[in-house]
Amino acid sequence: VANEGGKHWTVNEVRALIRIWSDKNIQQQLEGTVRNKRIFEQVAARLQKFGIDRDWKQCRTKYKNLKHEYKSVKSAQDSGSTSKSMKFFNELDAILGHSTMEQASKSDSGESERPPEWKEAKSEKDSIG
Repeated sequence: VANEGGKHWTVNEVRALIRIWSDKNIQQQLEGTVRNKRIFEQVAARLQKFGIDRDWKQCRTKYKNLKHEYKSVKSAQDSGSTSKSMKFFNELDAILGHSTMEQASKSDSGESERPPEWKEAKSEKDSIG
């Protein structure tokens, strides 16, 4: 994926970005909005404290690229393929794993794809209410 400004992100820069992204406050802000320039300005400012000079656009682009790569690896794994992997998968799974599970259970992808224990847990929860 093309990188804005042509300057590659180092492993440490990506780690710092993920560390900031893993902040619950940042995650909630990102989940709740599409116009997120202000959030990424905060992210860029926090990276600056680590001595990492990235503008909000670079942060947003990297975030989107990581998220996209994570989703494609995750869906490959879900379909039984182990050939796809990525460098920061575990870190991203810790952040994104919960939200993709929620989306998966909300989507109408068909009951048969879900493990039987999900249905039972769900129906128990529903009957408590």
